[in-house]
Amino acid sequence: MRDTFIKTFLDYARTDPSVFLITGDLGFKVLDQYREELPDQFLNIGIAEQNMAGVATGMALEGRKVFIYSIGNFPVMRCMEHIRNDIAYHNVDVKIVSVGGGFSYGPLGMSHHTTEDLSVMRAIPNMVVTAPGDVMETEEVTKYLVSHNGPGYLRLDKSLPDIDTREMGEFHFGKARVLRNGSDVTLVCTGGMLAVALRAVDILEESGVGCRLLSMHSIKPLDSEALFAAAKEIKVVITLEENVVEGGLGGAVSEVYLEEGIMPKMFYRIGLRNEFCTKVGSQGYLRGEYGMDAAAIVRKVQELMS
Repeated sequence: MRDTFIKTFLDYARTDPSVFLITGDLGFKVLDQYREELPDQFLNIGIAEQNMAGVATGMALEGRKVFIYSIGNFPVMRCMEHIRNDIAYHNVDVKIVSVGGGFSYGPLGMSHHTTEDLSVMRAIPNMVVTAPGDVMETEEVTKYLVSHNGPGYLRLDKSLPDIDTREMGEFHFGKARVLRNGSDVTLVCTGGMLAVALRAVDILEESGVGCRLLSMHSIKPLDSEALFAAAKEIKVVITLEENVVEGGLGGAVSEVYLEEGIMPKMFYRIGLRNEFCTKVGSQGYLRGEYGMDAAAIVRKVQELMS
């Protein structure tokens, strides 16, 4: 996903000198080609994420289209005040790119787990919040963010998903992609959970459970129409996110349902539930430990349907 983002972004930057990329002292191998081709549209600001957000705001106020780039929590949680007061309040054209969402940096521990970003970024006015699930969605979301005039957030999973959903469903920004269709349960996933959700759907369908799978690459805006259809047509709806359920995808879906008075017969949110991840290990290991892998999803579906 990271490489797809850089390639797509570079294609735009070549044709528009106002496009600018700032990194917080990382991504050297990944950003080498960009830096070599467009040195006047690149800045390594050092390990200074808060300053990075402030500098980006100043550049955007002077007409630049700025993307700031760092790993995990660092471009979000470390400089939240600057994102709120500088970027969002002034409604400037700055996009925040976080590489390694969720448990991507699992072995590095809680400080590097990005599991609250969808919630806090979604609460910021003027902010578009995105979490593509594979390389195709990453490419399309990047195109949209470059064209969008205003604040935006892009969460990228660090893992390389062994999926290609290009032929499964059309992409329209802000609209859920229907990747599988069934009449028993709807799974609504975002970000790197897409690959996990597809594995769970395969297992469930083998046992005779028909699944509708919605890939929500955009948390804000959220495709309420697809959610309403799922609630009316299918009795079980489950959200899947590598994030705390409070305020993230699960929170957003809950709000939409309650405000419109439309509810599925059964609803459940899979994600971290009011806790930090206190364990270390690979992304797959941590998903298993916290009930976010395919086996846990299958068990929850079976439990709710019974």
